Amino acid sequence: MILSCQNIALSFGEKEVLKKINFNIEEKDKVAIIGINGAGKTTLLNVILGKLNPDSGNVVMASDVRVGYLAQNQDVLFESTVYEEMQRAKQYILDIEKRLRELEKEMNDLSGDELEKALSLYNTLQTKYDRDNGYAYESEIQGVLSGLGFGKEDYGRHINTLSGGQKMRIALGRLLLEKPDLIILDEPTNHLDISSLAWLEGFLSSYPGAVMVVSHDRYFIDKISNKIIEIDQGVSTVFKGSYAFYSEEKKKIREAKVRAYLNQQATIKHEQEVITKLKSFNREKSIKRAESREKMLDKIEVLEKPTEVRTDMRLSLTPNVESGEDVLLAEHISKSFGSTVLFDDITIDIKRSEHVALIGANGTGKTTILKIINRLIPKDGGSIKLGSRVKIGYFDQEHKNLSMDKTIFEELSDAFPDLGNTKIRSILAAFLFTGEDVFKKIGDLSGGEQGRVSLAKLMLSPANLLILDEPTNHLDIQSKEILEEALRNYTGTVLYVSHDRYFVNSTATRIIELRNQVLTNYIGNYDFFEEHRDEYYRIQHGSEVEEEKTVEENPKEGSKEKYLADKKLQAAIRKRQSELKRTEEEIDSTEAKINEIDEEMSLPENGTNTSLLTELSAKREELSEHLMSLYQKWEELEEES
Repeated sequence: MILSCQNIALSFGEKEVLKKINFNIEEKDKVAIIGINGAGKTTLLNVILGKLNPDSGNVVMASDVRVGYLAQNQDVLFESTVYEEMQRAKQYILDIEKRLRELEKEMNDLSGDELEKALSLYNTLQTKYDRDNGYAYESEIQGVLSGLGFGKEDYGRHINTLSGGQKMRIALGRLLLEKPDLIILDEPTNHLDISSLAWLEGFLSSYPGAVMVVSHDRYFIDKISNKIIEIDQGVSTVFKGSYAFYSEEKKKIREAKVRAYLNQQATIKHEQEVITKLKSFNREKSIKRAESREKMLDKIEVLEKPTEVRTDMRLSLTPNVESGEDVLLAEHISKSFGSTVLFDDITIDIKRSEHVALIGANGTGKTTILKIINRLIPKDGGSIKLGSRVKIGYFDQEHKNLSMDKTIFEELSDAFPDLGNTKIRSILAAFLFTGEDVFKKIGDLSGGEQGRVSLAKLMLSPANLLILDEPTNHLDIQSKEILEEALRNYTGTVLYVSHDRYFVNSTATRIIELRNQVLTNYIGNYDFFEEHRDEYYRIQHGSEVEEEKTVEENPKEGSKEKYLADKKLQAAIRKRQSELKRTEEEIDSTEAKINEIDEEMSLPENGTNTSLLTELSAKREELSEHLMSLYQKWEELEEES
């Protein structure tokens, strides 16, 4: 055990944030701390790190444990280039290397005891250098930088010229290179694109030390964790397993808690009614009985109302008007900023009821595409056509559709005056705004809270084409699940940009990847995309077959014709895979038949039956020839695959 939290409790004024936190972390544990926004996750990290003192309880850390911490929104100040900053994490290796070179020179002039002493120090330093993989520190640095999305052309860039997200990635990279015994990360996925996320998952999964993360990224949690610690109403619950395991177990626990709470409330209500009735008799005996029951009632440990009883609500979304079959056709779209070409001659064709996720690395132009479709920024070339009866509802990351001086309730009631108070409150409750929360001013809300208001407003709109830019940013897991269910059941059309792979996997029917200035289509969810990513990219943009086609036969990348051609290619792949499977099954069957003939021919009673042996031999030869042709066919299909 390297860390133990024992009965941690902490309040801020009258607000009890942490009540009963208990868990242990072992040397190689990969732990995810989860809970709704405001549950106290970051507060708990600050207690563990010694930045806050608990009101009661203890944090016990094993001796000599090195802890590395990356905050969610820390101020990152640098005075160096990208590569120099990474080298700082390995400064002790550089110091050892320098001292080894110095000792090598010094030992040329030493003898006797002085030489022995220098040799002993040299061997000690060399052992440490070898143990800490000193010879490979440069490749380690390059691997981490590459994994976090930095190329060699970035090595010499001064860090202060980078964006805030890039600076946070540098801070993360430096921490990973330092290799502490316990890595603590607060929302580490916020500034990473999909490829960087996949790299970080692999790095942390195989990390030899312990890892503790606070995250709302369920796909990320599922990939790396072997232990989930949920904080709910200030109390911790430990689940040993991945997020998928936690999710199933949580449902069972939630149902049990709700039943226990409702049963206890019914019991308390019944007792109170009996006490009131006994008192109403106004007799000494009945009053004593009432007082006795009151004492018993006072001794009951009242269960807290489970969070889910208040917030486990769901939305039912149906467009007011159904659009035509053709919803959106953006043809031959191009966009550049100065000399930087984001994309050129791309086409997006979306049909009714499709739920399309537009994904790709940071900076490739995904948000730009959404803004062009919404006519918020001009395109350099191409055309955009909306189908009949299409009405767009747009969610942007900056929440420009909100009035900062209005309350949450006013924002919705002014936008939708026909809705009654009860309907508005129900919608807001589904997005976790209840009671007096609905009268908070928009300008006083956090970014995540403003995002929830924007989504609530969007869901009430008469739109039948929802265009969403990072709709899950700053949402906690519960809010994401509400949105996911709403979109899964939504009969309209959806186009969205998201880095949340769990969300994409749950809601997308088609994925469009923007990579290297071209679009690649994948008919399926994120798991399908992950499995076929490079294969489909190669088929749609770089296969030898396509390169051999003439200009007339080979439609332009990203065009409507190209999209239709891609669909045919994908169908051909599935057909080839199916044929390969059938061939393998036929090979197995033919080999089994040959084995049966061999067994029959080897039976003693058939040894003198010439006619039977001749017949069996002929069948075997025929099957053997067929088997050879199957092997050849299988080899050809394998090569094509």
